Amino acid sequence: MSLSPSIGSPYTWLRELKSEERGLALIHLLLTCANHVAAGSLENANVMLDQISQLASPDGDTMQRIAAYFNEALADRILKTWPGLHRALNSTRIVMVSEEILVQKLFLELFPFLKVSYILTNQAIVEAMEGEKMVHIIDLNAAEPAQWIALLQVFSARPEGPPHLRITGVHHQKEILEQMAHKLTEEAEKLDIPFQFHPVISKLENLDFDKLRVKTGEALAISSILQLHSLLGLDDEAFPSPDSASSSPVSLTASMTAESFLNALWGLSPKVMIVTEQDSNHNGSTLMERVLEALYSYAALFDCLESTVSRTSVERLKVEKMLFGEEIKNIIACEGAERRERHEKLDKWIQRLDLSGFGNVPLSYYGMLQARRFLQSCGCEGYKMREENGCLVICWQDRPLFSISAWRSRK
Repeated sequence: MSLSPSIGSPYTWLRELKSEERGLALIHLLLTCANHVAAGSLENANVMLDQISQLASPDGDTMQRIAAYFNEALADRILKTWPGLHRALNSTRIVMVSEEILVQKLFLELFPFLKVSYILTNQAIVEAMEGEKMVHIIDLNAAEPAQWIALLQVFSARPEGPPHLRITGVHHQKEILEQMAHKLTEEAEKLDIPFQFHPVISKLENLDFDKLRVKTGEALAISSILQLHSLLGLDDEAFPSPDSASSSPVSLTASMTAESFLNALWGLSPKVMIVTEQDSNHNGSTLMERVLEALYSYAALFDCLESTVSRTSVERLKVEKMLFGEEIKNIIACEGAERRERHEKLDKWIQRLDLSGFGNVPLSYYGMLQARRFLQSCGCEGYKMREENGCLVICWQDRPLFSISAWRSRK
């Protein structure tokens, strides 16, 4: 199929394509455009961006929606070559804390992934803390009280009575931590559980481990939900980035930074640490690698919504634009320390955690059973789960999307 427009053509023929033909045309156009962007051929990229705009739409079918965000991300990457222009166009863009909270809540409600993570994280903590009287949990992204409210309820029913529970919540927004503290303290009082919430206002990369106040005599658990991947590119800015070879110092320095953070976590000697991550390979060194991988995985996420939520849903549009759209833009348009959405596959995390002195703790049969029952209760056959080396991978159809694994310090 030739996609070159005739001179002066407004590409009207493109709009007459059937849905399946249009989807294939969009994939072809996006990959051609990405190739031009990677090669610095801006005039050709501009023609492709224009053609994609004729077909893509944030409220069309799955492929049209995805293409709209990939098109925007490729255009943003081009704009970044003119920093002044890029800054001027983005100078008034402010994300409100309320918007950040809203989009995370919508993701929690529209997809089962976080709820499955909460079920397995809490079950792993309950099992590791059996018989412990002083329990300390560090939440590396303390934004959602629902998970810990459920845990408080499980602890309150413990035959030997609840432990004294302390939760240290790490988040860069003071307001979010205040809401967490209020809701959890209220629930603990209702259940008559001795409880403290300790807020640490910090971005993950600036975390001062002394502020976590880990004490001897308390049993420690760490929960990291969709956080560790953002540490993989911290020192990248020291290196030129574009389409360098995979053996470049960029990936080495990035993993060293993540390594030092994991080493510090290991040094806290947790009885259990549960890690949930996106199970996708979005940290390739070349733009084309990332475009291809991201197309596959975000197509699966958009397809989840296509199967479960109405196309006209405002909530769906918000998640696609404010969450997935921003992630796609970060994966494609950004380089160096600015590129934080560096999702990697479970086998890479297993390797990394193993090198940092952590030993894998297989997720329990009971935890897996609870997770499976919950997924079945969602009433959507597309969601599947499979076990890999004692860890869990949640899929849409056969496409792995999120992984959950449990670890302990190997002395």
